Order: sequence, then C-alpha cells, then structure tokens
Amino acid sequence: MASVNQLIHEKSPYLLQHAHNPVNWRPWGDEAFAAAAAADKPLFLSVGYATCHWCHVMERESFENPETAALLNDTFVCIKVDREERPDIDAVYMAACHLLTGRGGWPLTVLLTPDRKPFFAATYLPPDSRFGQIGILDLCRQIKALWISDRTKILNAAAEVSAQLQKSFTFLRSETPDISPVEAAYAELRGRYDAESGGFETAPKFPSPHRLLFLLQRFERNRDAKALEMAETTLTAMRTGGIWDHAGFGFHRYSTDRQWLLPHFEKMLYDQAMTALAYIHAFRLTQKPLYAETFEEIFDYVLRDMTSEAGAFFTAEDADSEGREGRFYVWSAAEFRVVASDMPHWETILHVVSDGNFHDEASGEPSLSNILHTGKSLAWWSRRLNISETDLTRQWTTLRKRLFEIRDRRPHPLKDDKILTDWNGLMIAALAGVAHLRHRFEYESAAVRAAEFVLAHLSDADGNLYHRFRDGQAAVSGLADDYAFMIYGLLALHSATDNSRWLKEAVRLQVLLNEKFLDRASGGYFMTEDTRELPTRPKELYDGAMPSANSVSLINLNTLYLQTGENCWREQAVQLACAFGGTAAAQPAAFTFFLTGLDVLSADTMNASGR
Repeated sequence: MASVNQLIHEKSPYLLQHAHNPVNWRPWGDEAFAAAAAADKPLFLSVGYATCHWCHVMERESFENPETAALLNDTFVCIKVDREERPDIDAVYMAACHLLTGRGGWPLTVLLTPDRKPFFAATYLPPDSRFGQIGILDLCRQIKALWISDRTKILNAAAEVSAQLQKSFTFLRSETPDISPVEAAYAELRGRYDAESGGFETAPKFPSPHRLLFLLQRFERNRDAKALEMAETTLTAMRTGGIWDHAGFGFHRYSTDRQWLLPHFEKMLYDQAMTALAYIHAFRLTQKPLYAETFEEIFDYVLRDMTSEAGAFFTAEDADSEGREGRFYVWSAAEFRVVASDMPHWETILHVVSDGNFHDEASGEPSLSNILHTGKSLAWWSRRLNISETDLTRQWTTLRKRLFEIRDRRPHPLKDDKILTDWNGLMIAALAGVAHLRHRFEYESAAVRAAEFVLAHLSDADGNLYHRFRDGQAAVSGLADDYAFMIYGLLALHSATDNSRWLKEAVRLQVLLNEKFLDRASGGYFMTEDTRELPTRPKELYDGAMPSANSVSLINLNTLYLQTGENCWREQAVQLACAFGGTAAAQPAAFTFFLTGLDVLSADTMNASGR
C-alpha cells in the first residue's frame, strides 16, 4: 500500500520528532484504522513522549533505519501517539501491556487489530532479537506470517485481552468511607522505608511526592514523629542528591540508584509542581530554610525556563543533548576545575573526581563525568571542613552562577513547549500555595497569569476545557484530569487571593466534570467522555507520577464544601470515597493521594456529625 509519513502536519513535538522517519507514521484517528481495514493489515501503535530517552534510542535504532522501516510499512499500518497529548490512549493500551507482560513503560509498543483490539504489547524493542527479547525485524516477520496463515490465533488473543481490559478499570466499593486504608498504607510505607537514603524503593527511586504529602499530613494531624522523619529524610536526600539540578535548579525525573545520585535527566513540569507542594508543606510544618530554598528554586527554574511569554507553563525538557543522555548537566573534572580554580574544596563538597562519580549504566565503566551533588547539607560540610556556613553559602552562590553561565553556552536539551491544562493546574496550585503561605506577590501573579491563559485559550465558547495548546492551536477535548487539576489550582488560588472569581470558576468546572465524566452507575470519574475511540472507557485511581483525577477530585470536593459551605459537595465526596473504598483497602499504598483526601473527609464528617 503506497503511503507516506503524515506526522509533519501535527503540533506535538514528539510526533514532529518522527515526521521524517522512513516509517509511514500516521496520527491516531479513524483514517488510520480505516486504512488498516482496507489494506487488511494489523496496526503497529508506538506511544512515547518528546523527552523520553529510550524513545530516542528506539527511533535511532529502528525507526530511522530504512530496512526496519520498510518491514514495518509492509507488515502494518503504523500509528505514533504522544502519551502526554493523549493520556487516555496511553492509559488503555498501557493497561493491555500490563495484562500481557506484567510491566509497562515507554516507549510503549502495542499491536492492534483494525477494530482497535490489542493482541501483543511490549516496551522498548531492539531492531534484532537478543537476550531472549524479540526484535522488531523478527516481530514483523512472525506477525505477517500469522496474519496470513493463522489469523484466528491473533483474533482470539485480541478478543481475550479486550475482555480483560475492562477489569483493569473496575474498582471495589465500600458502603461507607473507610479510614482503615490510611493506617494500612502508613504501615506499608514504614515497612518499605529506606532509613539510610530515604524513599521507599531500592532502585530506581521516584520522588513520589504524594507519599510525602500523605506522611506530612499524618504528622500534622497526629503528631506522628516517624511520619515526619520519613518525609524529611527523603526530602533532604532528594535535595542534596544528583536528582536535583544544583546548577540550574529543578528536579530530574527519577534516580536510577538507591542514593538519588544518577537520574534520568528529563525534567517534567508535573514533578516540579508536585515536589514543590511537598516542600511547601514540609516548610509550613518545620520552618526549615532548606525547604523554602528548594521550592523557591524550583519556581526560579520554572519561571525562567518553563514559562511562555503569555504566562502558561511548558511541559518538559529532554534528558538528551549532543546525542547523549545528561550531557548538558554533567561535568568532567577538568571542566569543573577551570570554573572552581579558586575554590578547591568544592571538588570535595560536590564529589567531583577524575574518573567521574558514576558509572555508565550499560557498560559499568567509569563515566569520566560528574553529577554535582552535595550528599549532605552545607551545615554538615561547614563542620566537616571547618569553614563557616555563611562563607560556604556565599561561595556557593558565586560558584553556582559561574557553573550556570558556562553550562548555558552548551547545546540545550529539547524543550517540549506544548501547554497542558492538567499540568498547568498543578503548577498553579503550587505557586498559589506559596503565595498563600508567604504572601509572595510574584508567585501569586504567575499563578493568576497561567489560570487566565488556560481559561482564555484552552476553553471553548461554552467553557469546556481543551487538553493541549501549542503553536496557537488548542486541541484534544479535555479529560477528567484537566478538569480536576484545574479545579485544584483554582481552589488554591482562591485561598491565596480570596478572589471569588476563582471559586466561581472552580464550581463551574466541577459541574462540568460531573456532567461529562461521572460514572452514575458505579461512582467515580471516567477519564474520557465516551468510548468511541477506545476499546474500553478508562477510569483511574492509581497515584503514580501524578495523582489520579479521582484522588484530586476527592480533595477538591471536600475543599469546595469548606469554601462554599454547601453540603452537596461533601455528599459527593462521600460518594466518591465509597466508589473506591474496597480497592483502596486492598492496595492502600498505591493510592496515597486519594487517602489524604479520605483522611480529611473522614475527620470532617465526624466533626460535622458531632463525633
């Protein structure tokens, strides 16, 4: 079938990255599936995002390779999806990947029948089979043979997976809001806690700020010293580790090791927002300067590098530059010594060594590069080196500016400059939280500008939200996350400014969320308005890199009750809590943001009933 790569007409930076591949990519849509049916071919669905390192690897190895591309074009109709632009597509087919393989990640590779049913899934695939993992070339050959000679096997597999998919988005109810999962989640986090390095995994380690917010709320409500210790140890380890960009500020995506040293270097807007919220809460409880310094520097980074001229926030920055992951951020010992020639003890403080302070992940060889990190607070280094903390702080201010200025001359990683409604809602909430806490007008102003942009440019004439804005175009009908996260930001803005406009907008959006997404049979919010494009209608509760729309909505509904005094919002919060109560009890630590809302709801319900 004659075809060409059609991605050049798209707005997504990720899709545009692939617009010149020899693979005949199509965007997601009815035309692609109609073409597959007409050509009697299955579909090759590839899902990723612009700042994904392994997506870049797979593109270089396979999608830019004429031999691999030719075989893909011969075997399949090929679709490329930006998971950030279409999180609903990603949610459904990632669930299929978990069903088929027991794991997930990006790039996501799914094979579909022309009626959109998945029958094979994987994450990164090499071009050639190796180490027991099938490569794309062999996959194409095998699927083509099966499609021609034994298609029933494929169709049966697709039917079976599709039948199971709905179960991935089905949840167990409880008759009343049950507080017991809160205690169970806390016990599970205590059992998984890494007392030496902080966090709750061995490796890789994710910031998971919703867990830290859960622990900080527990301390605030119960004065549980262990909860505060776990949160503070983790927050301090993250801030002093390599996951924090010491020269330019902001958090990288996650750490590949236990010690928070070696990150995957991409920077995501939602990570900046959620970690800022955790440091804001920690500062409010402890008044420790390190926490205020951290959230202020997160905002310095976001307002400097991740904010459009109109005031909305960009999505992410890549891990790769000059063909290498992390090249923009790391330093050879020679490079560093030129910058810090008059401050030799900073080599020790920042762990700069000639062979490099981390090893290559693939080869295990010394990297010859250094990730700047202190590992301890400046107060600790002051005592260790017998230098006053005031002098160390002054030296670091000078050295950091030098490092930043020199680094700024390097080729920068790609910036994904699309604007997402849901992620902007989270950053609005974080900025408004500091404005409320410390009366910082510049943060309040930034939050207001972003909110005004979303309401003006990511809304239609009837006030319905869009999901994505780029290059002057708003597109993709808003998902439940867009409504829930914007409501969350607007309610925080109302608390910060006491301007009733933001509360009215939050109420209006909550009414729309209820109309468009509420599951009136089982409770909770679906992710999408309908199922026309997907084999099932997704509904999510898991609090992963970001909290789910249902978790945020539980907090929003309770806040709406507190800010308006209208009992209908509390009643809806109770119904939402019950819709997921059984599932939360079965896997409590997976839903910690939901449980922060459940904890507040239960306490307020008890107070309202006089108990």
